[in-house]
Amino acid sequence: MRGLARASSDDLGAGDVLDRRLRAHSGRPLAVAVSGGGDSVALAMAAEAWAKANGRRLLILTVDHGLNPASAGWTRSCAELAARLGAGFEALAWAGEKPTTGLPAAARDARHRLLAEAARAAGAKVLLMGHTAGDVAEARAMRLAGSTTPTVREWAPSPVWPEGRGLFLLRPLLGAGRAAIRAWLAAQGQEWIDDPANDDLRFARARARRVLDAGAAEVVPAGPAADLARLAAQVRDDPSGLIALPRESLRQGEITIFVGVACLCAAGTSRPARRDRVERLALRLRGRETFTASLAGARVEADDTQVRFMREPGEMARTGLEPLVLDPGRPSVWDGRFEITAARAATILPLAGRAARLPAGQRHGLARLTPSTRPGLPVAVHGDDIVLAASDPGLNVRALAHERLLAACGVVEREP
Repeated sequence: MRGLARASSDDLGAGDVLDRRLRAHSGRPLAVAVSGGGDSVALAMAAEAWAKANGRRLLILTVDHGLNPASAGWTRSCAELAARLGAGFEALAWAGEKPTTGLPAAARDARHRLLAEAARAAGAKVLLMGHTAGDVAEARAMRLAGSTTPTVREWAPSPVWPEGRGLFLLRPLLGAGRAAIRAWLAAQGQEWIDDPANDDLRFARARARRVLDAGAAEVVPAGPAADLARLAAQVRDDPSGLIALPRESLRQGEITIFVGVACLCAAGTSRPARRDRVERLALRLRGRETFTASLAGARVEADDTQVRFMREPGEMARTGLEPLVLDPGRPSVWDGRFEITAARAATILPLAGRAARLPAGQRHGLARLTPSTRPGLPVAVHGDDIVLAASDPGLNVRALAHERLLAACGVVEREP
């Protein structure tokens, strides 16, 4: 490839972002999502230059959605690019039947899940993505038109759960427009793929792109980040997955986003509640009322001094949580809230309705926990014996709510 040696992570403004967010000389690979389009190809080239200068391994991941007859050829092009850059490569495929409606959203979700699983399996903590200033402007236009498309952020946790746990997305090219990126690629002698779906006006993003000057877009600020971080910093890591903080702290600043995030993290779910419902709950939390509410699979208890977010036991029962059979040596996630690794075979169930079968010492120990958290605790079943999973010497149990909350609220600002 002509000109590859001239590529630099400083080009297109990527270098400063990579320096600020990533760790030099880490033993973990740096994953890059590459579709073969101009934006992701430019990102791969800039990332390779940064990785080489900082002693990092590069892993290029490509997803074939199976929606275009040419997609297999696009994957081969990405593999060739990875080989020329000296990077590792993995091809991923979205298999199975595709939906007849909501295809772009389904494809996006499938892509993120496949990328998250592959990045985590490789040991990566950060996945680079090639979004640009144009993507920021298009997402804004789509939201103004009524879409629920999320704001494009430079740094954010993976949007899929639990596949994306512990994985962060980094978008180093948000300050660059597509015209500048393609001019830079041409100067490097590098070709790229143009996906015809980007111009298909049946899709909202293509319509938004048609009416925008992507090169003139500005990067949207991160929003009420200070309030989010302030609130998250007051939450202690709790082995039961409880999220608790002083009631008074929720009477200051912007709290709506935090309330929605806390519900998702405490419940282990991934589908946010409607904005109007979150706003109503946030308004009640600002007041003095003592109450209990349910939202997005979470139970929210508020009294004079404290607000507690936890799993709603009734919702867990209603959705029919299936027993989790653990595969020894392989981490598994139960109810979206606990990561459990087993040294021996075990089946995980909720404590609800089984507390009387626990050993006496464990039953007495439950008294130290917030009563409403108890039914949603995981227990391990070994034949006729039942024990709290956290007390089972053959299991390593990690509550995920606190870690997820810190990531979602922007407390984690660079590669772990």
